Amino acid sequence: MLKISEISLSEEAAKLRLEGEMIGQNVLEARQALKSFLAAGIRLTLDVTELLFADRDGIAFLQELAGLRVEFINCSPFLSEQLKEAVRKTGGTR
Repeated sequence: MLKISEISLSEEAAKLRLEGEMIGQNVLEARQALKSFLAAGIRLTLDVTELLFADRDGIAFLQELAGLRVEFINCSPFLSEQLKEAVRKTGGTR
């Protein structure tokens, strides 16, 4: 199960918390929810303190978000490395 909670929200920025596991159908649901913020031009920050696991599709989606300059806070060392790799591939800076 994946839970997406709102920490703060304004017209310009949103800070959300991801809790649980980003696997299977959860990845598709997260994609729909998070992409709607980006499509609206809202700067997105994700607190992943409580993100316990992400499967291959979940990691790929998080890497895609990193390439779109979504900010991640409270990352595990493993997730931090995965996201840095995505930023290097897209030429972004962090």
